[in-house]
Formats: sequence, structure tokens, C-alpha cells
Amino acid sequence: MTPTLQLLIDLAGTFVFALSGAMAGVKHRLDLFGVLVLSFAAANSGGIARDLLIGAVPPGAISDWRFLGVSLLAGVAGFCFPSAVTRRWSSVLWLDAAGLALFAVAGAQKALAAGLDPVMATLLGMLTGIGGGIARDVLLAQIPTVLRSELYAVAALAGAAIVVLADVLQLPAGPAALVGAALCFGLRVMAIRHGWQLPVAGGKDRPDDPPAT
Repeated sequence: MTPTLQLLIDLAGTFVFALSGAMAGVKHRLDLFGVLVLSFAAANSGGIARDLLIGAVPPGAISDWRFLGVSLLAGVAGFCFPSAVTRRWSSVLWLDAAGLALFAVAGAQKALAAGLDPVMATLLGMLTGIGGGIARDVLLAQIPTVLRSELYAVAALAGAAIVVLADVLQLPAGPAALVGAALCFGLRVMAIRHGWQLPVAGGKDRPDDPPAT
């Protein structure tokens, strides 16, 4: 994958995740500063974690002004025009799914470029995808979506795996990134619509369930 394509995917993921953070902030009635903080955290936490783990310091989200600019632009757009964003995307969940897909493939590709082995590159791609959502939910004092929702980390893992598999097989990186992002987004959307999820701890007999009579 060319550096230009890598940057475009990173910036696209940054914008979408920043918009999801902004919309979550609007939903919780935060002020403008709070919305901008949430949009930056949601957009850049995964990428910062990825860059620190592969030794790319300072992280791109801090050293490149474009990531801050895109995050703030999305944050202001979400704060000023929340109804327009909601009409186009229906829910923060769709924005989150798009950001997850873009960051999963971008994270895997950057990990491969740093020389990581296929397994670790796949895991780092997943971490890049889920990191922003975790930061957003923690700042809002919520259990992170990745720990409680339908196929979230698994979708990111699948998208990252496509990119890594294509690299192992020496297939073109650009089409592989598109296929990986489409697979991740598709899995996430189908999970949202149909309630697909992994087994839940305790099954039907969770500790807080009332005893059967």
C-alpha cells in the first residue's frame, strides 16, 4: 500500500470516528469543549496506541496537524449539525462501524510495514480499530462497546486478517484493504441488525437474575 493511500485511510477513519465521538457527546449533552475532546479521543486513541506499540514516536495523531484538524472539523460538524449527521447515518453505531473498518485495515497495514509478524499485525489492526471506541465509552462512563456488544472486536479482527493474509500471499494491498474494510463493516452492520453476538457470561442464569419459582 502506498503511503498516500495509507494516509487517506487513516484520515478517513479519523474523521468518521471523530464524528461518532462528537455525536455521542451531543447525545450526552456535553458542551463544545467536551464534544471536541470526545471527538479527538475517539478518533485518535487507537492510532496512538498502535504507533506507541510499534515504536513510531511521536504518534502520527500528535506529530501531524492533519489528524487534529480532521478531528476538530468532525467535532464541530457534529456539534453544530447533529440532526443532519443523524439523518445521514441514522445512528452513532453506523459511524462507529465505518471507523472500525477503516482503522482495522489501516492498523494492520501499518503494523506489517513496521515488520511485525502476521499474527501480531492482525491483533494490532484489531487494537487500532477498537481503541477509539473504548476511549469514547470510558470517557462517557459506559462499559466499552467491545465488551458488551454484537461482534465488535471480531469484526475488526476479520478485517485486519484479510489485509495480513493478502500480504502473506503477496496480493495487491489496495484491493485487500477495501475487501477487509468491507468485511469488517458488513459483519458489524449485520451484527447490529440481527443481534449476532458471542456467548454472554452466565448465559440465561446470570447472578443478577431472580431465582426461578
